[in-house]
Amino acid sequence: MRSRTLRKTLLTAAGAATAAFFLFPYLIMLLTALKPDQELVQVPPHLFPSHWSPGNFVDVWKVAPLFGHLKVTLIVASVSTLVTVVAAAPAAYYTARYDFRGRRLFLYLVLVTQMFSPIALLIGLYREFLQVGLVDSYWALVITNAAFNLAFTIWILNAYFKNIPAELEQAALVDGCTRGQALRRIVMPLAAPGLVTAVIFCFIAAWNEYVIALTLINTPERQPLTVGVTSFIGLNKTEWQFLFASSLIAIVPVVILFGAIERYLIGGLTAGSIK
Repeated sequence: MRSRTLRKTLLTAAGAATAAFFLFPYLIMLLTALKPDQELVQVPPHLFPSHWSPGNFVDVWKVAPLFGHLKVTLIVASVSTLVTVVAAAPAAYYTARYDFRGRRLFLYLVLVTQMFSPIALLIGLYREFLQVGLVDSYWALVITNAAFNLAFTIWILNAYFKNIPAELEQAALVDGCTRGQALRRIVMPLAAPGLVTAVIFCFIAAWNEYVIALTLINTPERQPLTVGVTSFIGLNKTEWQFLFASSLIAIVPVVILFGAIERYLIGGLTAGSIK
C-alpha cells in the first residue's frame, strides 16, 4: 500500500513538473504582456512587473487591426480543415475497405507527398498561384494548407477505418441499410476519434502557418494572425507587451477547440456500435 501511494505521489509530481516546464514560457509571455512600456527595457529585468498593466490586452486591439487578422485566420483554418477532411475521408475509407490493384503504391505515394516541405515548393507555388490569379487571396492559403495536410489526414483515417470491423457494416446492410446509411450511422460514429484527431491536426497546422501566408498575401488587411503580429516588430523598437499579448490571444481559439471537442473524442469510441 505504501509503495502504491509513493508511486502515485511520484507520478503526480513528475506530471506537475512536466506541465510546469511546458507552461513556463507562456507564463513569461503573460507577465511580459502585463508590463508597462518602461519596464520592458529595465536593467536588470524583473520577472514580475512592478506596475501591472492589464490594459495592454485592450490597447492591442487598437494599435493593430488584430480583429481582422483573427477573422482571416479563423476563415482560412476552418475552410482548409473542412476541405481536407471531406477530401481525405472517402479516400481513407476506400483504401481501408477495398484491396484494389495499386492500393499500397497509392498509399506510399500519398505518404511521400508528406515529405515535401512547403518552403521548398514556395517559389513554384507562388508562380502557379500568380498565373491563375490567386495571389493575395484566401483561396491560395486554403488550397495550400489543405494540400499539405491531406496526406497525413488520409493515413490517420485509413488506420481508424481499418480497425472498424466490416461485419458491422454487413449487419447493417442485412437489416436494410444502404451503403451510405451504414457509412453514416455505423462507420462514421466509430471513426469519430480519428475524425477529431484529423480536425485538430489540420486546424492547428493551418492556424500556425506563417511562411506561405507571408509570401502569398500582400495586403495587410488580408494577412492572418501569424503574419499580423509581426507588425509589432519594428526596425528601431519592438513592442513586446503587444507582441506577447496578441500571441496569447492567438492561443485562445485553439484552447476553445480542444475544450469543445474533448467529449466527442471520448464518446466517439463507443458511439454507433449498438443499433
